[in-house]
Amino acid sequence: MGSTDSKLNFRKAVIQLTTKTQPVEATDDAFWDQFWADTTTTVQDVFALVPAAEIRAVREESPSNLATLCYKAVEKLVQGAESGCPSEKEKQVVLNCCRILTRILPYIFEDQDWRGFFWSTVPGAGRLDDDEGARPLAESLLLAIADLLFCPDFTVHSHKRVTATSMQSIDSCEYIWEAGVGFAQSPPLNYIHDLNRTELLRLLLTCFSEAMYLPPSSDNTILNPWVTFFCSTENRHALPLFTSLLNVVCAYDPVGYGIPYNHLLFSDYREQLVEQAVQILIVTLEHDGGIPHPPASPSRPENLFVNYLSRIHREEDFDFVLKGLARLLTNPLTQTYLPNSTKKIQFHQELLVLFWKLCDFNKKFLFFVLKSSDVLDILVPILYYLNDARADQSRVGLMHIGVFILLLLSGERNFGVRLNKPYSLHVPMDIPVFTGTHADLLIVVFHKIITTGHQRLQPLFDCLLTIIVNVSPYLKSLSMVAANKLLHLLEAFSTTWFLFSAAQNHHLVFFLLEAFNNIIQYQFDGNCNLVYAIIRKRNVFHQLANLPSDPSSIQKALQRKKKSPDVISRTSSQETVSMEGSHPAVPAEPGTLKASLVAMPGIDKLTEKSQVSEDGTMVSVPKTDSPNTVHPDHSAVTGTSDTESNSGRDKMERRRLSSASSASFWAPTPEWVLSWKCKLPLQTIMRLLQVLVPQVEKICIDKGLTDESEILKFLQHGTLVGLLPVPHPILIRKYQANAGTAMWFRTYMWGVVYLRNVDPPIWYDTDVRLFEIQRM
Repeated sequence: MGSTDSKLNFRKAVIQLTTKTQPVEATDDAFWDQFWADTTTTVQDVFALVPAAEIRAVREESPSNLATLCYKAVEKLVQGAESGCPSEKEKQVVLNCCRILTRILPYIFEDQDWRGFFWSTVPGAGRLDDDEGARPLAESLLLAIADLLFCPDFTVHSHKRVTATSMQSIDSCEYIWEAGVGFAQSPPLNYIHDLNRTELLRLLLTCFSEAMYLPPSSDNTILNPWVTFFCSTENRHALPLFTSLLNVVCAYDPVGYGIPYNHLLFSDYREQLVEQAVQILIVTLEHDGGIPHPPASPSRPENLFVNYLSRIHREEDFDFVLKGLARLLTNPLTQTYLPNSTKKIQFHQELLVLFWKLCDFNKKFLFFVLKSSDVLDILVPILYYLNDARADQSRVGLMHIGVFILLLLSGERNFGVRLNKPYSLHVPMDIPVFTGTHADLLIVVFHKIITTGHQRLQPLFDCLLTIIVNVSPYLKSLSMVAANKLLHLLEAFSTTWFLFSAAQNHHLVFFLLEAFNNIIQYQFDGNCNLVYAIIRKRNVFHQLANLPSDPSSIQKALQRKKKSPDVISRTSSQETVSMEGSHPAVPAEPGTLKASLVAMPGIDKLTEKSQVSEDGTMVSVPKTDSPNTVHPDHSAVTGTSDTESNSGRDKMERRRLSSASSASFWAPTPEWVLSWKCKLPLQTIMRLLQVLVPQVEKICIDKGLTDESEILKFLQHGTLVGLLPVPHPILIRKYQANAGTAMWFRTYMWGVVYLRNVDPPIWYDTDVRLFEIQRM
């Protein structure tokens, strides 16, 4: 009964607030206390009992009452932080104020005129105008949240009796929430503390979400004032809080004690905390607009979270973080014989963004990841997610972040070397069964994405093939399945209708030829499967060398395109049985919500070329190409201007296969075909065919062979030493951060945060401007 009464009283207070036309005095405690003195409204109740229309009505019709409500709620949090919430009643007041502010803040942010409200000081508001008088409301709120996150007996385990004076002098470094980086003790688990931390972090995330209400902009000087202040030296808890968040995430084990179905019996409060913690981390680590390490200045104070992340350096800390992330990313892949018996986490997208930030801000961590085959524990789940999401248009952002991480890793030699480790895991994926290495797995999954993914993945083809080119010089022995997949891609991409139907399609052929050349020149000995596949498909290379460029051939090819608009001939790749226990990739359920994304820069903007010198070091290659040079790295001829590719929402929609609209301003000409045809790097492969084809044919005639294994045995012992052109230097295209990718990450990350916070739906139906929410 009590709960119903308290909801009723709370609702009455809300109605009073929305119907009062006169301002209510800030000193009228009897009126304001109705909103938080009550003890039993959950955050879900607050969302239900304070409808959006009423918040907007108060904002428009009695703004001073909305301002006072916010001010009074912040004042209560500040009081709680000062006193240390010794009584249950005070703890409850703090939680109720958190819930009310979480509900109201998005409606403050969506109105441009209100956005500055929290950054102004409240004149004559009574209590706060002693020495704190100069502090804007936002700063008082953020500092109170930080204090409350280290409040003994409320959010942390108490070591001794805490008084109001000791709250100010508390050393929060002794109260870090979990063992791990820089902290050895694991405090006892307390689900009440976890719940209270989760409520405070949810409010903190809502404070940071002002970013959602500003339109996308590639101006990296615009900072999020909430994040900037919270991660500055003004926050005395910055280090212990950063450490607590990171350790709570990386120490979390969703499977718990290994009892089947335990997640159905117990509510896992730690999981809710971990989700909020990882979201706070990725949002705070974004603040400097993606410029890796801008110098601190009075207008741009240093972000301490970025600073601490970049300074982690102990091997055991790296090991703890990497193992923790790998454990969580692998969790949804675990196979059990009892259906639904283990808990599957849902926050893998946030974990991928966190892994990306770790590699981006801390190069020592990146090298640690690549130093051992532990990197494969990150690779396999990423390939699983890519394969699983390939048919689902609502998960196109997940596809991008997965591919970007692999692009970043592939810029380092060690990644290619690690891929040679045999793949023995049996993660259920709907790909052909094969025996081979992690490199084979990567190629088979990429082939599956290109041939059976949805159309909006076409802008990623360049990235996928760049990754294959980057690792190709180090691949010791491809399986027959992977070799055939690569040849099938070449066959599909070198059809005349595909080459002539968009200005940059020929880049894909250049990438594949470069990968074949790298393997032939640097890893010929172990790659008889690939050499055999090249010999079998030799006509594809001959056709490329003799590609017609006269106007009538071009027209004929384009006519053929109209008849078969599908990007890849799917039938000519012999599909085999998929792995046991796998499920086919499926499109999004109708009605699924998705957040739009800004356009991604082309591969030439995403990467920078480096040449590998004799001793294995990398030397960056200056960009000397003139704007019209046609090379796989330059989309100067794509017919899209920078303004066009960066403007407008969701230009990802623009398909690589030119649609009628793009065909109107670009058409293939004989001169254009000849300009790149003469640059096709076919010499190495043609020489290989010239030497080996007659030898293989002779064996087949002499021995009457029809058996592949005998030919493979011959190729295995063959050699091309002294017969091939001089090996070309290895070119690696390394990921390069820029304003375009920074903007993409910001929209993707906030889109994920928006869609993942549905209980309560913090931002639902508010006027966000960073992206659009679309229904599938």
